[in-house]
Amino acid sequence: MSGAIVIGVGPGIGLSVARRFARGGMPVAVIARTEGTVDAAVSALRDDGARRAVGLVADSTDEPGLRAALDAATDSHGVPDVLVYNAARIRYDSVGELSAAELLDTYAANVAGAVTAAAHVGPKMAAAGQGTIIITGGMLEPEPTAVSLSLGKAGVRALTTLLAKELGPSGVHVATVTVCGAVAPGTAFDPDEIAETYWSLHSEATGTWTHELTYGSTS
Repeated sequence: MSGAIVIGVGPGIGLSVARRFARGGMPVAVIARTEGTVDAAVSALRDDGARRAVGLVADSTDEPGLRAALDAATDSHGVPDVLVYNAARIRYDSVGELSAAELLDTYAANVAGAVTAAAHVGPKMAAAGQGTIIITGGMLEPEPTAVSLSLGKAGVRALTTLLAKELGPSGVHVATVTVCGAVAPGTAFDPDEIAETYWSLHSEATGTWTHELTYGSTS
């Protein structure tokens, strides 16, 4: 196996994670919704000296499109060592503010896309007997002003547990990084510093795996 796939590679955690794994010597495939975002990420990776960076355009809520992008990444670099799902629909809303359709739209990005990605790549990792899946989490405590995001991040936490139970016995480490603050360079939630936790999770030895890493505190 070789390389890392990062889904949701806009400025912030996604790009910083991609750059961190590239600095670790891995080929990296990045996936985002728009061509401009993908091109900017690939350019940043190559500016860092990454020799094998591939950019792919896909919306995480488009299951056939996401699966096709994952296949293209695997065709380019092989079954990945690491799959990172960082896509999210971040908005602030109260209970009942969104229609059922609007709420499902946020859930599609926050949770269902992660399910698609893990279901597509996880069995390949399991067949190889190794791999790491990391999903970006948040909202350690649900917030009544961010209902859709709170529900989505609760779903991420549950999904991580389910995937760890399913894939862990086959050698696949599944984890979530629960980020407890607004991400911005030069702050306590600097994306480059957060990216180091993704690398650390991937580097953990079998038997010492962390399944949820909390970055920062709401207190």
